[in-house]
Amino acid sequence: MNKILIWSVTAALAGFLFGFDTVVISGADKQLQLLWHSSDAFHGSVVMAMALWGTVIGAIFGGIPTNKIGRKKTLFWIGILYFVSAIGAALANDPYIFAFFRFIGGLGVGASTIAAPAYVSEIAPADKRGRLVALYQFNIVLGILVAFISNYFLKDIGENAWRWMVGVQAIPSFIYILFIITIPESPRWLLSKNRIDEARKVLFTIDPLASIEDFRDESGENGAAKHENIFMKKYRFPLILAFLIAFFNQFSGINAFLYYAPRIFEEAGLGQNTALLSSIGIGITNLVFTLVGVSLIDKLGRKVLMYIGSVGYIISLGLVSAAFYFDWGGLSVPVFLFLFIASHAIGQGAVIWVFISEIFPNHIRASGQAFGSSVHWVLAAIIPSLIPVLFSEIGPSVVFLIFTLMMVLQLLFVMFLMPETKGISLETLSENLINKNTNKDDFKKTASARVL
Repeated sequence: MNKILIWSVTAALAGFLFGFDTVVISGADKQLQLLWHSSDAFHGSVVMAMALWGTVIGAIFGGIPTNKIGRKKTLFWIGILYFVSAIGAALANDPYIFAFFRFIGGLGVGASTIAAPAYVSEIAPADKRGRLVALYQFNIVLGILVAFISNYFLKDIGENAWRWMVGVQAIPSFIYILFIITIPESPRWLLSKNRIDEARKVLFTIDPLASIEDFRDESGENGAAKHENIFMKKYRFPLILAFLIAFFNQFSGINAFLYYAPRIFEEAGLGQNTALLSSIGIGITNLVFTLVGVSLIDKLGRKVLMYIGSVGYIISLGLVSAAFYFDWGGLSVPVFLFLFIASHAIGQGAVIWVFISEIFPNHIRASGQAFGSSVHWVLAAIIPSLIPVLFSEIGPSVVFLIFTLMMVLQLLFVMFLMPETKGISLETLSENLINKNTNKDDFKKTASARVL
């Protein structure tokens, strides 16, 4: 188990670089706009947002290398992307080159949401899979907090402070690359490529008593599986599950909160000094409750955490909406915001990457994760971009009321559609979810026959 933990932590460090890369730009924001005399539109859409669009592309296409060259090699090249992005952005002398290297880092972020959870889920024992995969989310949150702290200590070192802010990521990126070289390839991926001897060696390292037959799914039984894809009828149910959990993740408004916390606080009547509170304070809250979620995910299960998170979402978002509508003022909005962050961290934050990595068969897992991750990142790009317009057109109270209603729908999704995946082997889960879809089709055919 010690080896599995070390390998899982190593792969999950991709999440640390993800969180660091995503947030570090916030410290360089104003310096870069002043340096290059950029308009608000250019600065927002090119300098600041290019990494986000790289993330979308990385998520859409990241399943291809994860499937073709393997989980380990993909994780290695993700580290290279982060390293090159950090060095290139730090040395950039114009906004276009800076945006290009930020885009490269975004590719690494998007691909990491596929390769890292897939790798950890495929080496982890069923009873510990939840917390080991959730280490990825914990590392994201840790990376966000460290980036906020790093920016704080580097902000006063001179006119080139922004170069140090974005360039310092090269250090953890290089360390990550060295660590990734030491881990083995996923045995389940090796099996899906019929590299039986290599898979057997890795499995023996993980568990000398494990049988390779226990790790086979339909991918190893016939050649037809090689030509399957996630959009086939028999995979409809896991595809729906991946879509809905990613959809509700973003329609909670989490990125609207993270990107526009200072603006939200100012809309609530607070001063600009709350910016520090909204960054480091949110980072600490996120980290603490992510730890709680990681520690509970294999004890209580994915559904219980989603129930807790959904109820917390509904209460906190409803209170934020009411605070704006009734103009409560004071510290009410920050308090409700911190409750929202805690609800997200213990629920969706801890569960999403674990759940998506569990529900697809071994041979199409990367493609399934690419689909779920793409839904997540496309919405993560669209929803925050609409917030300033929506705030001015319909007002914050209505915006947060919409998010509240969406979380009521998420609660219904958890109650009636989401299966519990705790403690079940990936192969058994795959079989159950495919059979559930097949049984539904059989029921419809039988019902139609009776009508006729």
